Amino acid sequence: MKNGEVSNGNFSEDHSWITRALILMLIDIVIVNVSFFIALMVRFDFRYTQIPAEYLNHFIRYAPIHTVYSILVFYACRLYHSIWKFASISELGRITLAVIMISIFQVIGTLLFGTRMPISYYVVGIMLEYCLLIGVRFSYRFVRFIYRRNNQYFSADKLSNTMIIGAGEAGRTIARELINSNQLDNRVCCFIDDNPNKHGRRLEGIPIVGNRETILKNVERYKIHNIILAIPTATTEQKRDILQICKMADCKLMTVPGLYQMVKGEVSVNQLREVEIEDLLGRDQIKVNLDEILGYVQNQVVMVTGGGGSIGSELCRQIASHRPKKLIIFDIYENNAYDIEQELKRHYKNEIEAGELEILALIGSVRDIKRIDDIFDTYHPDIVYHAAAHKHVPLMEASPNEAIKNNVFGTYNTALAAGRNGVKRFVLISTDKAVNPTNIMGASKRMCEMIVQTLNKHFDTEFVAVRFGNVLGSNGSVIPLFKRQIKEGGPVTVTHPDIIRYFMTIPEAVSLVLQAGAYAKGGEIFILDMGEPVKIDDLAKNLIRLSGYTPNVDMMIQYTGLRPGEKLYEELLMAEEGMQDTENKMIHIGKPIEMDEEKFMLSLTELKDACNQNADNIKELVSKIVTTYHYQA
Repeated sequence: MKNGEVSNGNFSEDHSWITRALILMLIDIVIVNVSFFIALMVRFDFRYTQIPAEYLNHFIRYAPIHTVYSILVFYACRLYHSIWKFASISELGRITLAVIMISIFQVIGTLLFGTRMPISYYVVGIMLEYCLLIGVRFSYRFVRFIYRRNNQYFSADKLSNTMIIGAGEAGRTIARELINSNQLDNRVCCFIDDNPNKHGRRLEGIPIVGNRETILKNVERYKIHNIILAIPTATTEQKRDILQICKMADCKLMTVPGLYQMVKGEVSVNQLREVEIEDLLGRDQIKVNLDEILGYVQNQVVMVTGGGGSIGSELCRQIASHRPKKLIIFDIYENNAYDIEQELKRHYKNEIEAGELEILALIGSVRDIKRIDDIFDTYHPDIVYHAAAHKHVPLMEASPNEAIKNNVFGTYNTALAAGRNGVKRFVLISTDKAVNPTNIMGASKRMCEMIVQTLNKHFDTEFVAVRFGNVLGSNGSVIPLFKRQIKEGGPVTVTHPDIIRYFMTIPEAVSLVLQAGAYAKGGEIFILDMGEPVKIDDLAKNLIRLSGYTPNVDMMIQYTGLRPGEKLYEELLMAEEGMQDTENKMIHIGKPIEMDEEKFMLSLTELKDACNQNADNIKELVSKIVTTYHYQA
C-alpha cells in the first residue's frame, strides 16, 4: 500500500463505526430531552396548556446546556465505544454512572438558573432517561438473540444438536458463543452437570437436564449430534469416566482447553478441540518440577543424539527452555535436525543474540566412531541424552544386522566417547521391549542397557537408562495409523484382538528422561509407572467412536495377525531386577542385574564382526548374549 492510501477494508470498518456512534448520539439527544419533557407532562396530567409558563420556559432554556453536558458525560463514560451485540454488565455500570452525574447536574443546574422544578419532574425524568438509555443499548442484543433463536427453530433440520457437559463458566461461555454466532451450525439443546442444585434450572436459556448418568438418555431425547466436554478443571480420571459414557453415544466429541487457558480467558469455540485418545488413558499425566530438576542443565553443554526425532526434539525444547550454555542437536536426518534447530532459534532469538544460549545442529551417524569422537573432542558435552536408534519392530526383524549396527554399536560408540571425555551424565533412551524380548529391536535395546551399566563401572560418568512403553504421537505410533485409516474410510487394522500395550505421551516420556538425569547416581534403569496396559483393539474402537462412527458397522476393524517379533503383551521389569521407589511416586528404579562383564565385552567384539559381515545367524548370536531373548528362527 502506498503512502497516503487508505485500506478500503479498514476505512469501511472505521466509517461504519463512526456512523453507528453518531446515530446513537442523536438518539441520546432525543432521550435526554424527551425524558424530562414527558416528566413535565406527567406532573400536569399530560395537559400541555396546564404547564406553567415559568416551568416550560425554564425547560426550553436549560435543554441545550443539559444536552451538551449529557453527551460529554456519555462520551467520557465511553458509551459510544461499546459493541452493541456484546452489551453486558460493564455497559450497565457505565450507564448508571453517567445518569448519576447527569442527574446531579440537572438538579444543581436548574436551581442555579433560579427555578426550582417539581420533585416529580426530577424523579420521573431521571428514571425514564435511565430506562431509555439502557433499552436502546440492550435492544440490539435482545433482538439479535430473538432472531438467532427463531432462526435456529425454523432451521432445526440444518443444525447439529449439541449437548454441553458442565454448566459452569466454561460451558456458559461456549453456549453463549454458539447462540450468538451466525457462522456456527450448532444448536445447544441441553446442559449436563453433576451438581444436583443445578438440575431443572437454565443457563443462557438452555435447560440443565441431569447428571452424567443421564447423558445417553438425553442424547436420544434431544437427538444430539455433538457433545462438548466443558469442564477444564476435571481430573484425568473424571474426564475418562465421562468420556467412557459419551463414546457409547455415537456422537462427535469435543473438549475445551485446560484450567490454565480458562484462567487466561481463552476458552471459546475457537479453542475447542476434538477429544483425543490420550483423554481416555485413565491416569493423570506424570508431572515433574522441571525448574528444580533441570538446574543441572543450566550453563552446561548438552548433546541430544537423534535430536530431530519425536522424543529427541521434545527433549531439545525442554532443555533449551532451561538455559544450557550450548545445545547440540545430533541427527543423521538433516531435515528433522534443521526443523528443530530453526524452531528453537526463532523461539530463543533474544537469548542467542545476547550470547546466553548457543544452538547447533550437527549431522552424522552414531555408527561413525570417528565422527562421534570428533564431536566430543571439539565440543566437550557435559550431558548426553542418547535417543538415536532404530525402533520399528517389523522393519528391524527384516534387517536384524542394521538393528545391531545402529542400536548396539551406535550406543557403544557414543557411551564410550562420553566416558573417555569426562561427560558428567549419559542418559540412554530404552524401551519396555527390552524386557524378555521377542524381537531383535527389543534385544538390541537390552544390550544397550547392558553396555551403559558396564561402562558405568569403568568411568566417572553417571550412565543411566530410561525404560518406557509406547509413545502416543511419536513416529511409528498406532494412533496416526488409525487416524489415517479412519480418514480413508477404513478398515482399521489391528494385529490381534488380545494384544495389549503400555502407553504414555511424548511430554511424559521427556519428563521421565529429564527426571532420570536428576536422580542419576550411575547404573540405574528408570521405569515409569504407566498404570494399566491398554488393549489395542479397545484403542481402535474408542478412536472410531470418537470420530463419530460405530465400530464394525460404519467402520470395520480388520485383524491382520501378529507381525514378526511381536508379542501380545509388554513388560516393564524382569523378575530378577526388583523395584525401588524414587522421590517421584510415578518413577521407579530397576536394580542392575549382575553379569560377566569380560565375557559380555568379548561377545560384543564377535557380534560386531558378524553384523559387519551381515551374518545370517545374527539373531542366534544375540540370543547367546541376551539370554532372555526368544527369537523366531
